[in-house]
Amino acid sequence: MTASARSVRRPAASFKVRRRGLSPKRQAEFDTWIETWGLSIDGPPLDWPAVFGRDGRVVLDVGFGHGESTIAMAAAEPDLDVIGVEVHTPGAVTVLDAIEHQGLHQIRVVHGDVLLLLDRVPAGSLAGIRVYFPDPWTKRRNHHRRLIRQDVLAALVDRLSTGGFLHLATDIADYAESMEAVCTAEPRLTGGVIDRPDWRPLTRFEQRGLDAGRRPTDLLYTRT
Repeated sequence: MTASARSVRRPAASFKVRRRGLSPKRQAEFDTWIETWGLSIDGPPLDWPAVFGRDGRVVLDVGFGHGESTIAMAAAEPDLDVIGVEVHTPGAVTVLDAIEHQGLHQIRVVHGDVLLLLDRVPAGSLAGIRVYFPDPWTKRRNHHRRLIRQDVLAALVDRLSTGGFLHLATDIADYAESMEAVCTAEPRLTGGVIDRPDWRPLTRFEQRGLDAGRRPTDLLYTRT
């Protein structure tokens, strides 16, 4: 990659490994659908018109979990092309199922680590990046594993077009403060904390946090 689209490698993963498998039927569906609607972590830089069959705006959806937000927002914005990245197979197959059966053919799924995928994402090629409720790593000794730190943020912003957006959300108060500090220190971003937008779907994960008394913080930035 060029200096304007840097790579990031870390000795420890930014996500927790969860050992939930698929039924044989679901595994077979995953294996079939990922061939049609998936993108590999490895390979040359991606050409978005070639990937989607049209020259549109592309958004990177990082760590989509169960996929509720990705599916709902894609259904609401059919003109927006979406690259959804998730390491956990049950969530990935849920989104693949929606692509297959709800006609959401503007989504592509990457089953793996976004830090590896970034090497395939050209500089300045994304209209937006969404990172909703990344693993919080609440213990202080694990804060270095959090995804939104200076190294990853700089690499993400490298890949935003001028005027592109970065939307972050978390319900962990000290992570929200850290996100805001890192983004404020990035000279190519303008923005900050916003009220929770109605257009960001409420997911099961967020509802569990609300039930536990945690309030979400949304941060929205524009690349200048």
